[in-house]
Amino acid sequence: MENQEYFDLNEQLWDARTRAHLESEFYDNDSFLKGRNTLTKVELNTLGDVSGKSIIHLQCHFGQDTMSLARMGASTLGIDISTEAIKHARKFNDQLGLDARFIVCNVLDTLNHVKETFDIVFVTFGATCWLPDLDQWAGVVSALLKPGGFLYYHEFHPTFYLIDDKTKTIGYPYFNTGAMIEDSERSYTDNSDNMNLKEVFWSHSMSELISACLGAGLRIDLMNEYDYSPYNCFENMDERAPGEYVMDINGIRLPHTLELIATKV
Repeated sequence: MENQEYFDLNEQLWDARTRAHLESEFYDNDSFLKGRNTLTKVELNTLGDVSGKSIIHLQCHFGQDTMSLARMGASTLGIDISTEAIKHARKFNDQLGLDARFIVCNVLDTLNHVKETFDIVFVTFGATCWLPDLDQWAGVVSALLKPGGFLYYHEFHPTFYLIDDKTKTIGYPYFNTGAMIEDSERSYTDNSDNMNLKEVFWSHSMSELISACLGAGLRIDLMNEYDYSPYNCFENMDERAPGEYVMDINGIRLPHTLELIATKV
């Protein structure tokens, strides 16, 4: 696969991050195992009742959201590049007595592993920045959807990804200029220092995202922008309300997150 050397680096990164994230306060896995639903209030409000729906969760990490959707009555399948993450997702699923399924694979290679189609493709937070080409990604999404099914996409906004959170300045390109490689000494959670690995990521503009969806035969039915993050996963953020974290640049607040529904027509 093209860019395989980059995907290999990110697989190593996410195996290491999984080991740290499992014990972090950020993911609070103990409360999840005791019944906490990990979907955000925006996701719960927009998705509503998913009972009886089939959902594939792309780039699911160790499956908290995948299993939360299963607890809500959906039939769920989680996909992730990290063998370590999927190993623990399966363990927790068995521990909870749920029927979610999990597969290890690169999201762009999903169609070689999954032959069924779904009511909903679920993609949230820190997902598409790891992919070099949104046209290819949208083609995979479209192929996974039943006619009338939809992509639910809830991500950090392309303009928010411009920010270098350490300096609170513009530090990254808006348009896709190719792979960016950085040293990753720690993850975005507590309990994740001294990793010393490489991470490879890409910028994607709003037009790249929308054009990819339209080109794959998806109709944009909803788009919302929010001025806060539901997660305190960047440096220099302030909590303005429970579950709402913000970062202003010179007194100006860029959109923090983007919510989109795109239906297969």
